[in-house]
Amino acid sequence: MIRVEWFYWVMGFFFLVVGALVARDRSNPRRATSGAFWALLGLCFPYSSFVVAQTAPGWPLGLAIVAIAAIAGTGRLARSGSAAGGGTAAVVDGPGSPTGRAGTTLLATREVLAARFGNRLFIPVLIIPVVTALCATVGKDITVGGQPLLQSGSETVIGLAAAGIIAVPVGMWLFRQRTPALALTEGRRLTEDLGWALVLPQLLSVLGLVFATAGVGDAIGTTVSAVLPDGALLPAVILYCVGMAVFTVVMGNAFAAFPVLTAAIGYPVLVEAMGGNPPVVFAIGMLSGYCGTLCTPMAANFNVVPVALLELKSNYAVIRQQIPTAVPLLVANVVLMYFLAF
Repeated sequence: MIRVEWFYWVMGFFFLVVGALVARDRSNPRRATSGAFWALLGLCFPYSSFVVAQTAPGWPLGLAIVAIAAIAGTGRLARSGSAAGGGTAAVVDGPGSPTGRAGTTLLATREVLAARFGNRLFIPVLIIPVVTALCATVGKDITVGGQPLLQSGSETVIGLAAAGIIAVPVGMWLFRQRTPALALTEGRRLTEDLGWALVLPQLLSVLGLVFATAGVGDAIGTTVSAVLPDGALLPAVILYCVGMAVFTVVMGNAFAAFPVLTAAIGYPVLVEAMGGNPPVVFAIGMLSGYCGTLCTPMAANFNVVPVALLELKSNYAVIRQQIPTAVPLLVANVVLMYFLAF
C-alpha cells in the first residue's frame, strides 16, 4: 500500500537539501538562519511520523515550530542573490558557483523559450490536476492482493504528491532537459522566492484548531446569544456570514475560522435554535469565509504567493483586484443562506 507519509518524507528531504544549499550560499546575507529555517521545516516532516505513531515525544516538534516562527518573525529569513530578470546570458550561475546564485533562465531567454514551446508549457502543469483527480476518484477502488493500493482517506493528497513527481520527468522530456538537478535548482529558487508565506497556511490552520480547543467559539457563542434577539433570523445569518469573512481576514484561512464561528453561531444558533439545514448553512458559511480570503494578506497562498511569483510591484495588487468580487459575493451568500437554509 502506498502511504501518504512517504510523500511527506520526500518533501522533508527537499527542504533539508534547500536548507543545506542556502546555508552554504555566501550571497545570502542571513545564510545561517535562513538555512536553519528550511532545514528545521524539513526535519518536521519525517519526525512528525514518529510523533503520530507515539514512538517519539512531541515537544521537539513544538520547539522546531517555535524556532521557525521566530526566524521568520524577526526578519532572519532572507533570499539568496538572484540575477534572474536581466542581462544577456542564457543561464546564471548555479548553487555551487562563486556567486552562489540559484541557477535559472533570464527573462529574455524565457520569452524565447515560451515562443518556441507554446502551449506545450502547460502540459506538466495540467498533469497535476488530472493525476490528482484520477487518484481521488478511481484510485480508492484499486486493490492489490485484497488491500487498497492507496492509503484509505488520503487518496487525494497522494495523487497530488505523485502528480508533482510525475510532472518533473515529463517536463524534462518535453523541454529536452537532461539534468535532474535543474528541478532541484528551480525548486530551491521558488522556495526562497515564496519564503515564510510557504508555511503560513499550515500554521494558521493549526491556530484555528487551537482556538477551537481553547473554547473561543463557546465564548463568542455566549456573547452572541446574550445580545441577539430570539428569532432574529436575518441578523443571525448576517452575523455568521460576515463573521466568517472577518475572522478569515484575521486568521488568513477559512478552515481556521470555520470551527470557531460554527461552534459559536452556525450550529447552536442557526441550526439548533432556528432549524436551519446543516449542509446548506455550513457550505455557505465556508463560502463566506472564502470572501475574507480574497481580502487579506494573511492568506499567503492566495494573495502573497502570486505577488512573489509574478514579481508584482505592489504587495496588495492581487487583493485590490479581488475586493470588488469578494464584497458582492458575501452579500449574495447572505441572501442565499437566508432563502435556501430555512
